[in-house]
Amino acid sequence: QGHLVESGGGLVQAGGSLRLSCGASGGTFGAGVTAWFRQAPGKEREFVSAIEWGDDRPDSTDSVEGRFTISRDNAKKNIYLQMNLLKPEDTDVYYCARSRYTYVADKRTASEYSVWGQGTQVTVSS
Repeated sequence: QGHLVESGGGLVQAGGSLRLSCGASGGTFGAGVTAWFRQAPGKEREFVSAIEWGDDRPDSTDSVEGRFTISRDNAKKNIYLQMNLLKPEDTDVYYCARSRYTYVADKRTASEYSVWGQGTQVTVSS
């Protein structure tokens, strides 16, 4: 599936929206789990949302539930993160990741993922 490339980050005011994209350069995502994580300087990488190709039901952390929506195209070429009602606390570098194995015991754990993008900066101002 090649490496992952994120795009769509930027600077927005609180309450605004951004749409992040993640593409599998040179191929498709294939089987397994693809997720969005975020990380601020000096902090642990935090799970945001994940989608499993064999299951249409996504999983998101409570802090973004109802505001962020993960989605994919049917060809498995891209996944997206639609972020609405952004807050300053959402300011982070956002990373796209693909799972180490086809089957994942805990898709909210960063160690389950083996392929990571370079990240895209999201900054939300008051």
